[in-house]
Amino acid sequence: MAVLLIVEDDRKTNEAVCEYLRSAGHEIIQAYDGGEALRVFDRGNIDLIVLDLMLPKVSGLSVLHEIRRKSAVPILMLTAVEDEHTQVASFDEQADDYITKPFSMVLLGRRITALLRRSGKGVITDIMTFGEVTVNFSGYTAKDKNGRIDITPKEIDLLKLLVEHKGLVLTRSQILDDLWGDDCLIIDRTVDTYIKNLRKKLRLDCIVTVKGIGYKYEVEQ
Repeated sequence: MAVLLIVEDDRKTNEAVCEYLRSAGHEIIQAYDGGEALRVFDRGNIDLIVLDLMLPKVSGLSVLHEIRRKSAVPILMLTAVEDEHTQVASFDEQADDYITKPFSMVLLGRRITALLRRSGKGVITDIMTFGEVTVNFSGYTAKDKNGRIDITPKEIDLLKLLVEHKGLVLTRSQILDDLWGDDCLIIDRTVDTYIKNLRKKLRLDCIVTVKGIGYKYEVEQ
């Protein structure tokens, strides 16, 4: 997926974030203070940074300012400070997003996926193969050795959403918001029907049900 630099001085929080994001298929590099973060970044090959605001040695805002002098890499600020002045200062220094502690790992994962997509790093290929089935996401078609498979655009969109969030669990509500919007009067169980159709039509075993939560796209390494 992507190479992420996680800059957080609290080791338990750092480890928890890294463990979650590794499960989503990302390569993770850790740093525990601002100076170390700048040294790691200067070695190159970083696709996105999760940056704590309150860091020893060099503050998160100073790290953000220094990196912005030479790079437009997506940066998500992570902090316990929730006041408006701090948020404004972060965006003044061109942070791409901001999330406060305590936070949901799922929400963090979704924010990261959105930033990667915007930067072009999280874009999936137009054509993917699932066993004997080939799906063309831009053409909204699917086929196997017997020819074209009858599948709806919304089913294609659902599969694409799951693939883009590989390894991350999406709740039914999150899927509904993404594909139908907040104002659409569709019940959560509609998602179950679409998942059932996808599995049946495309013979998919990579869409995993996480009981009581939702669904995720998962493939064996």
